[in-house]
Amino acid sequence: MKNEPVASQGPWIIRNAMWLGTVAIIIAYAAFIEWFWGWLSIFERWQKAGWGAAVLAIVLLLGTYVLRTWRIYDYFSAETKGRFGVLLRLVQVHNLLNVMMPLRTGEASFPLLMRREFDVPLARSTSALLVMRLFDLHALLAAAAVGKALSMYSEGYGGWVWLLWLGFLVLPAIAFRMRGQAVEMAEKILPTGGRGAKLERLVEEAAAGLPADNAAFARAWGATLINWFVKVAVLAWVLVLLCDLDLGAAFGGGLGGELSSVLPVHAPAGVGTYPAGITAGAIAFGASTKASALEALGQAAVNAHLLIIMSSLAGTALSLLVAGRRRT
Repeated sequence: MKNEPVASQGPWIIRNAMWLGTVAIIIAYAAFIEWFWGWLSIFERWQKAGWGAAVLAIVLLLGTYVLRTWRIYDYFSAETKGRFGVLLRLVQVHNLLNVMMPLRTGEASFPLLMRREFDVPLARSTSALLVMRLFDLHALLAAAAVGKALSMYSEGYGGWVWLLWLGFLVLPAIAFRMRGQAVEMAEKILPTGGRGAKLERLVEEAAAGLPADNAAFARAWGATLINWFVKVAVLAWVLVLLCDLDLGAAFGGGLGGELSSVLPVHAPAGVGTYPAGITAGAIAFGASTKASALEALGQAAVNAHLLIIMSSLAGTALSLLVAGRRRT
C-alpha cells in the first residue's frame, strides 16, 4: 500500500513534465531579472511613459487577435459560420499554448481544436495552418527587408534593390498560382494500390486547406499584412516610449521579437528569446550599443515581452466570456 502513492506520482510527473519545465523556466527567468535589474526598475519605465499607454497597447494587440480570428473565420467560412465567438476562444487558447509551450509544440493544438469544435479534418486544418504560418513568416521577412532595402539604397546600390524586394513580396501569389501543378505532380508520384489511395486522399485534404480562390487568397494575405503591420507598429511605439529609440531601430526591435516567436526554436513563454530578439533586431537597425543604451533597451524589451504575455492572457479571458455569451 505504501508503494501506491509513489507509483502514481511517477506517471503524473511524466504527463506534466512539459508544463512543470515551463513553470520552472519562467520562475528562473523572473529570478534572474530581479537579480540583474530588479522588477521595480523594469516597471518604473511604464510610470514614466504612462500606464495609459500600456492599456492602449494591450487594446491594440487585442485587435490583432480579432483580425487573426477573422482570417480563420473567412478561411473556414462554411464550418465556422455564426460561431465567431467560439472560434475566437479557440484561436486565443491556441495562441496562449503557442506562447507558453516551447519549440512551437502549441501549434499541434490548432488542428485538434478545429476538429473538436468544427469537425474540420486534421489534414485540412494542418495544411491551412501551415499556409497561414508561411504567410506570417513571409510578411515579417518582407517587412524586415524594407529596412535593409532602405539602407542599401541610401548607400548607393540603386533602385534594383527595390525590384528584388518586390520580387520577394509577390512570392506567395506566384506559389498560389502554381498550386494546381504542385498537386498534380504529387498525385503522379504517389504509389498505386491501397496505400496510394490513402495518400491521394491526404493530398486532396491538404489541397483543401489552401485558399479556395484568388479572392480568398487576397483576403487572407491582406489580413496577414494588416495584422503584422499593426502588431509590429505597436511594439515599435512601446519601445520608443520606454527607451527613447529612434523609429527605425524600434521597428527593427519589434520585428526581431516577433521573428523569434515565429521561428521553430523559442523558449517556453518566449522567456529570454523574445527580449533577445527585440534587442538583436533593434541593434541590427541601428540602435546604440553603449552600455547605458543597451541596459535601457534590455529593460524595454522585457516590458514589451510582458505586454505580449498580458495581451495573450487578457485575450483568452475575454474570448471565454464572448464564447459563453454566444452559447446562452
